Amino acid sequence: MKHLLLWFFFSSYAMVIQGQTEGPHEKVVITYQKKKTQVRTNANSELQVNVSPVDVRKFKARGFVRYSDFGARGDGKTDDINAIAATHAFANQQGLLVKADAGATYYIGGKERTAIIRTDTDFGTASFLIDDTAVKNHNTAVFEVGSNLQAFKLEEVTSLKRNQEKIKASLPANCLITVTNSNIRRYIRFGLNQNNGSPQTDIFVVDKNGNVDMAAPIIWDFDQITEITALPIDEKKLTITGGRFNTIANQAESKYTYYSRNITIKRSNVIVDGLEHRVSGEGEHGAPYNGFINVNNCAYVTVQNCILTGHKTYSTIGAAGKPVSMGTYDLLVNRALNVSFVNCSQTNDIKDSKYWGIFGSNYSKNLLYAQCTLSRFDAHMGVANATIRNSTLGHMGINAIGSGVLTVENCTIYGRNLINLRSDYGSTWQGEFIIRNCVFVPAGGNPISASLIGGSNSSDHDFGYTCYMPERISIENLHIDDSSHPEAYQGPAIFANFNPQLTDASYQEKFPYVRTREVLLRKVTTASGKALRISDNPFMFVDVKVN
Repeated sequence: MKHLLLWFFFSSYAMVIQGQTEGPHEKVVITYQKKKTQVRTNANSELQVNVSPVDVRKFKARGFVRYSDFGARGDGKTDDINAIAATHAFANQQGLLVKADAGATYYIGGKERTAIIRTDTDFGTASFLIDDTAVKNHNTAVFEVGSNLQAFKLEEVTSLKRNQEKIKASLPANCLITVTNSNIRRYIRFGLNQNNGSPQTDIFVVDKNGNVDMAAPIIWDFDQITEITALPIDEKKLTITGGRFNTIANQAESKYTYYSRNITIKRSNVIVDGLEHRVSGEGEHGAPYNGFINVNNCAYVTVQNCILTGHKTYSTIGAAGKPVSMGTYDLLVNRALNVSFVNCSQTNDIKDSKYWGIFGSNYSKNLLYAQCTLSRFDAHMGVANATIRNSTLGHMGINAIGSGVLTVENCTIYGRNLINLRSDYGSTWQGEFIIRNCVFVPAGGNPISASLIGGSNSSDHDFGYTCYMPERISIENLHIDDSSHPEAYQGPAIFANFNPQLTDASYQEKFPYVRTREVLLRKVTTASGKALRISDNPFMFVDVKVN
């Protein structure tokens, strides 16, 4: 009788599995009828999956499902994305681990289909061949790591203040808060990629009583709020391990149509461990990439023991009507907190300028590089607090704008500057730099007049905020390998010439640039034997106290 009731339940039950965004490529209908397990699509390209009751019992007894259980061939030729998506949909519904088949090569073509991951996944030694040469929708992720928890609006919160410690809200759990004031524009970009900026936004974590995690504080005043949402944070960690991914690069026109054929992480509390990603087939032109690992709208994510690949740099015509190199990334972090990259490296030479810097970020807080060998660390539209430790940075070095504390320790940096403050966003850092036990090889050893802190700000552009240089810069035990330098080299400078026009008191700053107050130097040595000096433009830094 018990088995009869179980059979009746499975033979008559149907369930819809819905993705976080309601595209047809993410909707899966699962039925449990007394016929074979199979995957098909309907006229609307929605997946329809039937799982036989016998297979349900088998899968649940062993505790995991494989892609081959849902028809994946793994032969490197047959497009397996439907089977992969169906496997994850069933695993999500039943709470089962997903395992790739050992030694398989899964071909993923250009269908508009995303596999939603909500349970632990072991890609193991399997390979995934992602063919981007004929893609139906370049914005469609291959995998999306999602949450069963749903975001909701916080109507009762109507204003916020910078560094506010508590919000007036009662929440079901710790939540990630995202807030926007679309009436104020920030990050009004200057230069070849100039634009009109973005709405003021912030992201932070609160506990169920509304207490803000002050390790990632609110960084703007919000006198008005046009949108505010709370996303409960998953307490249980989700782990993704292994996998050998190869992207066959797109051959699209070289313009800003970013490809997001990637693993997108939209769930908090995730570990990605031991993944490898390579790129092949890059030609004379191509569209840029939005990060193979793309972390956004979440918190507490660690990417560790992974091997990534820098993408070839292509150029296009920018917003100013002039040629510009397009940023293209294998790692990208947007609107995320407490994201760590640990023991990660890349397949191509970190000093090879044919490949764009591998990492970019926006609107994020508490970023960490530890034991990494990568071509770049970069904060585009602001980062609050970042640490780079025991790492080696390549030809694009460290680029940042933002606030809080930027700590660089036990690192070797091959960029043009030890730290470059991005001029397209005003070369601003409202906070402090701490640099310890580092080696700086200017421009990777090419002849250059070295400066530690790079950037520029003419004080005649409104970026949507007051621009600051770090209030305090502490440098301890730094060796500058400036053995390769141009003729008439005067020695390394602390600061680049941020504003060549500002050489006397007659220059009027339309939008004043707040300079550094204090530089603390301990045990700074140079290979050239030349002493460290303030700048090629000493007038601009005449009030900086150097100890």
